[in-house]
Amino acid sequence: MKFKQSVASFSFHGLLEEKKMDIFHYLETCRFRYGLDTADIWNGFITTYDDDYLKKVRQALDERELTLVNLCCDFAHPWADNEADLKRQNDVAADCLKAAKILGAKTIRFDLGVHTLEMTDEQIDYTSKKFREYARFGANEGFKVCFENHWGASTVFEVVETMFDAINDDNFGLLLHLGNWANSTLEEKDAKDRAMASRAIHMHFSQPYCERVDKVLKPIYDAGYKGVWGTEHHTGKNEYNEVAFQLAAMKRELTRIECGVY
Repeated sequence: MKFKQSVASFSFHGLLEEKKMDIFHYLETCRFRYGLDTADIWNGFITTYDDDYLKKVRQALDERELTLVNLCCDFAHPWADNEADLKRQNDVAADCLKAAKILGAKTIRFDLGVHTLEMTDEQIDYTSKKFREYARFGANEGFKVCFENHWGASTVFEVVETMFDAINDDNFGLLLHLGNWANSTLEEKDAKDRAMASRAIHMHFSQPYCERVDKVLKPIYDAGYKGVWGTEHHTGKNEYNEVAFQLAAMKRELTRIECGVY
């Protein structure tokens, strides 16, 4: 199949919390349970940012012939309302950028970090400068940088458009979390997903969207999405089977496109 698929390691956060999975087991799961040649790591699975540990993870990726298509970084967003939080987040961001380099990531995702639905001019100016800085670092190291329409201001379509204009860097994109738009009907959410598809460099296709995959996947493809087709499960329950369903549902639609069924 010409299309690449991935499964975000957050999909197994239930197993992680129960100490039934670690990052190395996750890589085994991607390669041998699901037959993928991609990894899609959430930094909640990273136990330390020490170089020796990261090099072991890189070795495990290489041994399984896995490409890290996205490193998804929480607790590293470029905005905070107090200096202590901002310093802590900047430190994590620096660690994540180093990890992306060592692990050979193709993309890295941060959150925007503004909890309200609106952004001030100060917030736009500050966060856009930080993302340009990250994007330039990534360009030098071979990976792209993005934020996700995940929570707070990043779920407002107009804010995302404003941030793209403010950042204005070819090495910056969006991690498109399908349907995660504030104050929108289902039809409006679908339209916003399509409008952002060509700007997206990675995606999270959740279970509810896999259950209506025949209605949303091809329109996203037709709208210009060119990245890996990433799925993410959220419930923390029955994770192996739920992920298998999501991957299979997406694969069916992707092969239908490839075979010219549509």
